[in-house]
Amino acid sequence: MPEPSSTPSPSIRVALVGVVAFFAACGGGTSASPTGAAGTSGKAGASGKAGASGKAGASGKAGASGKAGSGGAAGASGGATAGVSGAAGADANPLAKKALSVHGNQLVDATGKPVRLLGINRAGSEYMCATATVKSVFDGPTDDDNIQAMLAWHVNTVRLPLNESCWLGLAGTDGDVGGDFYQTLIKDYVDRLHAQGLYVVLDLHWTASGDALAKDQRPMADADHAIDLWTSVATYFKDDPMVIFDLFNEPYLDFAGAGDAWGCWLDGCTVQGAQTAGMQAMLDAVRATGAKQVVVAGGLSYANKLDGWLAHKPRDPTGNLMAAFHVYNDGACADTGCWNGAVAGVAQQVPIITGEVGERDCSHGFLDGYMSWADAHGVGYLGWAWNPQDCAKFPALISDWSGNPTTFGLGLQTHLASVNP
Repeated sequence: MPEPSSTPSPSIRVALVGVVAFFAACGGGTSASPTGAAGTSGKAGASGKAGASGKAGASGKAGASGKAGSGGAAGASGGATAGVSGAAGADANPLAKKALSVHGNQLVDATGKPVRLLGINRAGSEYMCATATVKSVFDGPTDDDNIQAMLAWHVNTVRLPLNESCWLGLAGTDGDVGGDFYQTLIKDYVDRLHAQGLYVVLDLHWTASGDALAKDQRPMADADHAIDLWTSVATYFKDDPMVIFDLFNEPYLDFAGAGDAWGCWLDGCTVQGAQTAGMQAMLDAVRATGAKQVVVAGGLSYANKLDGWLAHKPRDPTGNLMAAFHVYNDGACADTGCWNGAVAGVAQQVPIITGEVGERDCSHGFLDGYMSWADAHGVGYLGWAWNPQDCAKFPALISDWSGNPTTFGLGLQTHLASVNP
């Protein structure tokens, strides 16, 4: 759990530790168009055969002249060629069955099966592109071997932090690692994670107002760029059913001098001389693109406080909104007494994802206790973080990129094997 604003949050500490150590912290393809019966003028060619998931529609029935239905253009011989519009039904997207939606206080997939998001954070994509000396997009490998190492931990979700400046190509990143370059590498990694069945939470982690480069975590998303960021990200991923959008990592408006912190959280205000973007405006920006995926809104006090969440719940026309809670052993809400209060109250109304859970003593006693509580309340959790660092300072789940756990990480690895075999 991050400390008040005078002390860097875990995400900010990630950057401080990482820069010193190593500049780091932390269906069936294209289906055939409806082919229909070939007319007397030509036998349907092989390309007109429907794919396994592309069930022919009624409009695909051939006319008297042998012309294909509207889904596919007729070939010279009267055979219907495959068309993009021939990808019929939900099975056209191989990820569609895993698409999540909110039903009461649960997430369910397209088959109606309840899903809890259980897994890890993969730090680096928020800070590597903004370092002064070595610029990159990721801290460490993102290849299939590393993803296989994650899968060996029985995870189903990876949370991936974003840097606002880098995604939008602002403030010294354009032409270097920002803009199209950054976006393409993020998308490629997301696709590789999906290919292994993993959900991805895209989290707006580092932001900056005006012309400044996003190099740390702010009290709240900025009005200058956050709406553009979410318009761009949601447009980019709106057809990806396995992505979840986390609007802002860890708001700490209550530690930054906002008079009505929850009101500012919802609708924006001026804090520390900068205008913020509220959760409602960012959610509206996502929905304006047509994106219907689940959206996450974390609470105050570095997402460790949910006491005003229900009273200030953003309006979502899709109903696909959930809450985020972050918890560390040295935070304010770090015991069952606190969890049984506001956190449990919110969990009775909407799904909760513990976007970050960590322990800064190289052990896992606190982690074990929290995961057991979360299991009993249907709350998901993502350990911070899948990066080899000092388990006390970071804290780190792994001691090397092959996925060998730290003592802290061993707690998560062992527990996930039992609850998500």
